[in-house]
Amino acid sequence: MELSVIVTLKNEEDNIVPLMAAIHNALKGYITYEVILVDDGSTDATVARIKQLADPLIKLIILYKNYGQTSAMKAGIDAAVGNLIVTLDGDLQNDPSDILPMIKILEEGEWDVVAGRRFKRQDGFLVRKMPSKIANYIIRRSTGVYLHDYGCTLRVFRREMAQSLGLYGELHRFIPVLISLQGGRTTEVDVKHHARQFGSSKYGLNRTFKVISDLLLMVFFQKYMQKPMHLFAPTGLGAFGIGSLILTYLFVLKLFGEDIWGRPLMIVGTILLLGGLQLLVLGVLAEIIMRTYYESQGKTIYRIRKIWQAGIN
Repeated sequence: MELSVIVTLKNEEDNIVPLMAAIHNALKGYITYEVILVDDGSTDATVARIKQLADPLIKLIILYKNYGQTSAMKAGIDAAVGNLIVTLDGDLQNDPSDILPMIKILEEGEWDVVAGRRFKRQDGFLVRKMPSKIANYIIRRSTGVYLHDYGCTLRVFRREMAQSLGLYGELHRFIPVLISLQGGRTTEVDVKHHARQFGSSKYGLNRTFKVISDLLLMVFFQKYMQKPMHLFAPTGLGAFGIGSLILTYLFVLKLFGEDIWGRPLMIVGTILLLGGLQLLVLGVLAEIIMRTYYESQGKTIYRIRKIWQAGIN
């Protein structure tokens, strides 16, 4: 199988027929491909519409309930057998005609991932575009992964890269960052974007808080995944040291007969001392967990792209 196209769906009954027609038309003449449709707990006729198509190229995965786009995407990736994997939304805002040009760029440039950048995005400015621009800027500055559009679902992956991603929670927005953590090479190309014709958007302003919390996790993964003690120890030692100095100062005052009971400085010193100890202990526990994560699964802390030797490779 050359290509697996993964589409996550939730309540997209009116988009199924035109979506499949667009995919088949875009991939007409391509050697072999499959379309994996993942139903993420739809409550409308999405599943029934898919079954009515009776299309032998469709593989339908029906989840027990709504797990979220990340879990649905992971289910599709795990079921894929194509050498290349494409992900796109099921709302017809992504255009399947961009798939083959993206595949060409992937293969010619030896990239691991080609990500779409929505050109002339057809969404509302205040609710969708402006928050997205702000989020993209913050992610770029925080992670050092310089893409313009982290929210575009249309991406082309090499299979081994897609299946090595640790997709949990709602980390599908941070796939380019996860790719970077794996040592993968990503490029970005402009893709078409259409206004939604049927159904309603599943996104709102409430996702801002989820993005911020996931961003903190990504920054931790990037900088401290293999050395968590480097995060906890400096802060813990600093707090412990300041707390010790404060309490030592108060102890000296007590020796000279001053009453130190009830002083705010005493409370601050105690909190810093105990907080510093807790951070140091947390750092040690994180180090143990990190080692368990790698060693229990036989994982290495590096990935080899290729081994070359003159006269052999």
